[in-house]
Formats: sequence, structure tokens, C-alpha cells
Amino acid sequence: MISLSGAYTALVTPFSAGGVEVDHERLRINVRIQAEGGVRGVVPCGTTGEAPTLTESEHTRVIETTVDAARGLGLQVIAGAGSNSTAHAIHLHRLATTLGADASLQVTPYYNKPSAEGIYRHFMAVADSSDLPVMLYNIPGRSGVAITPETVERLSRHPNIVAIKEATGSMDSASDIHRRCGITILSGDDSLTASFAAVGAVGVVSVVSNIVPDRVAQLCREIATGDLAALRRSHEALFPLSRGLLSLDVNPVPLKCALELLGRDSGALRLPLCPIAASLRGTIAALLETAKVSCTAGIPESAETASATGRVR
Repeated sequence: MISLSGAYTALVTPFSAGGVEVDHERLRINVRIQAEGGVRGVVPCGTTGEAPTLTESEHTRVIETTVDAARGLGLQVIAGAGSNSTAHAIHLHRLATTLGADASLQVTPYYNKPSAEGIYRHFMAVADSSDLPVMLYNIPGRSGVAITPETVERLSRHPNIVAIKEATGSMDSASDIHRRCGITILSGDDSLTASFAAVGAVGVVSVVSNIVPDRVAQLCREIATGDLAALRRSHEALFPLSRGLLSLDVNPVPLKCALELLGRDSGALRLPLCPIAASLRGTIAALLETAKVSCTAGIPESAETASATGRVR
């Protein structure tokens, strides 16, 4: 069974200008930048990847491209494959299996707000449908309902349900889950990665590692070695960017603006998301400067240019 720990990057889906098409060359470059930064794996088609705006054909190709790019670089791929329809989640989970993903990320069913028993039956049905490992995605701020620690404990008994991305922002929830069962816990919030480690988390599914994969990977290595002093220094150095960036607008709006400023994304979003207010671009540039990340103008025109400009300091 797969071991999931360390830094995983929740990849943006790069679009051409206007968000018309997925930019697969840019996606490959972004995956390579992550590998060069030392992360353990990448997560396509999640919240950060604007998965709800992708057609099924686009969803399929994004996972295909990511798997193909990641394989030769030693990265694990955890493919976003969740839905608020159990039948559709099963379909996407099996699709991720076929496409060669190492695991699937399964979000709590959103909008329909199922009961704890409904949540349990939903995830069990997905896990029963394929041998592909499942990472639960607990994000009540997006889905409208949380997976309770009691339900996580029940689900952890399924051999295919191996990890949970805890994006509740709750130390109590993470603590109770760790107390109840041995499921692998990964933080779902960059600013809380170090805090969650104190109660048993072993890594993060990170947004900020799109920008600074090397530093998020280093922080996770410090968690693994138990170097508290180094971990505190890494956390404090990243905290202004981790906390500040996503306080400005909903993810991935500020992130795509930051990547555009760094010359690593077009910055294009798909409706209903729209570009960040022009008045906040300077704030994002200042956050990058505080984090000692250099901004450039324009988008690299080739893989060679991207390789040169994509390495953050």
C-alpha cells in the first residue's frame, strides 16, 4: 500500500489567455518545477486546479499529462476525483485508476449536505469500486459539511482508505482523528502545517508550494526528523506568504496572480472565478518580496526559459 507523507502540491490548472484552453506544456513545466523543488507528489484536478470548471475530457487530459510528466521525475500523483454524486465519484475514481494515478483525492460530497451515515456510505462505495488508494478531503468550508472524527475512524478500517487531507482548520478535529485511528493525516492549510504536525500530521497538500516547493518540502523534512527549532524557523519564514496570500481572495485567484507575477502562469481563470482586484496585485508582489521570491515580467515562451526563470530563491 502506498505511503503518503511529506509535501504534495495542489497544482493549478494553467489556461491559455482568457481561460479558453488548458495549457498542457505549461502544466508539464509546472510539474517539473515541483520535482526540482523536492516535493513528494502533485495533486491535479483539486480545488486549486479549478476542477469544477473542467470538462470531463479536460479533466482526463490534465491527469494524463500530470501522470506522464511526473512518472520520470519520481513524483506521486494523487488525482482529484471527487463529486457530490456517488456514481460520478466512482466513475472518476476508476478513471484515475485507469490513467495511472497513485491515489485519488475524494472530497466530501458538497451542496447536498449528507448525514454522517450518508458520508460514510459514499466513501465506502468509492473505496469498494477500485483498489486505488483513497485520500479523503475534509473541507467543510467548501462542501458545507465535515467528515467527523467518528466517521473517519469508521472509514479508516477500509484497506483502500489510507489518508485524509484535513482542511477543517481545526486542531481539535485533527487531534481527535489521530487519537482514534492510524489514518495518515495531511494538513490542508499551509499556515497550519507545523501546528498539525504537533498532533500527528505528517505533511501537507500545499497551495504555496506552487510558488516555493523547495521550502515547503524542507519544512516537511523537518517534521519527519522532529527538528522543532528548524521547523519553527521554516514555518515563521513561510507564514506571511501562506497566511497572507489566501486572505486576499478565494483560492486559486491570488495564487494565479502570484504565478503570473513570477512569469510561471498566464494568470487566467475560468468563471465564476475572476481576476483579483488590480489594487491587490501590489500586495501580492509585496508578499512575494517578503518571502524573498523574485518577480519577473511576462510568461516564459519555452521550456528552456521556464526552467531558468521557474527556480525560486
